[in-house]
Amino acid sequence: MQYSKVEICGVNTSQLKVLKESEKRELLKIIKNGSESEKKTAREKMINGNLRLVLSVVQRFAGRGENPDDLFQVGVIGLIKAIDNFNAELDVRFSTYGVPMIIGEIRRYLRDNNAIKVTRSMRDTAYHAMQIKEELTAKYNKEPTVEQIAEIMKIPKENVVLALESIVAPMSLYEPVFNDGNDTIYVMDQVGDVSDDNDWLDEIAIKEAMKSLGDREKKILGLRFFMGKTQMEVAQEIGISQAQVSRIEKTAIEKIKKEI
Repeated sequence: MQYSKVEICGVNTSQLKVLKESEKRELLKIIKNGSESEKKTAREKMINGNLRLVLSVVQRFAGRGENPDDLFQVGVIGLIKAIDNFNAELDVRFSTYGVPMIIGEIRRYLRDNNAIKVTRSMRDTAYHAMQIKEELTAKYNKEPTVEQIAEIMKIPKENVVLALESIVAPMSLYEPVFNDGNDTIYVMDQVGDVSDDNDWLDEIAIKEAMKSLGDREKKILGLRFFMGKTQMEVAQEIGISQAQVSRIEKTAIEKIKKEI
């Protein structure tokens, strides 16, 4: 994600300090065993020295229409939780533990602000499952299975899946999923349409206009809009990349618009 400013939440991102792993270890030891004043100073240094880690996580959530300042603040909360709960005695890099914590905090924020309403009990189940997932990930350095989470929660695995699915933020059809440097492919480009009602182009008009197109353009539009196939399916059938299908499709549509 590229920001048009170097400041986020009043922090100059170009001047963010990056701590060495040895420095993090030393600060974490002080946070655990130092005096109150030493703990406070070390904690502030640890937070400031890992803000770039928060920024890198926030960049993963680009294209959702959220204010990056808000996501950054939420990410810092996740960072603080990671610092307060990290076990420095384990042979694990802090970032390995901190990144999932930051991601989890941002995801919770996005779910809480989701326009789709979910029951409180379902949300509580999902949050509990996410908490267990984060704990197991930090402990074993790999994501647990649904079965493992369900076993700890003592509920059917189907309930875990339903709860987690219910709080997933909806994806915009205009969210980019691929870019080859020339054309961007969006979610809507990967969705087929088998409906015959209310097509965006009248079938007769488009067939007439398609006469001016080349053979490959005709085939791609025919597969896409008359057979309801996705760009990926069309690409596999013709033997070209999805990016090429997207490029040809857009060019052909522009020609048809001019004809109609």
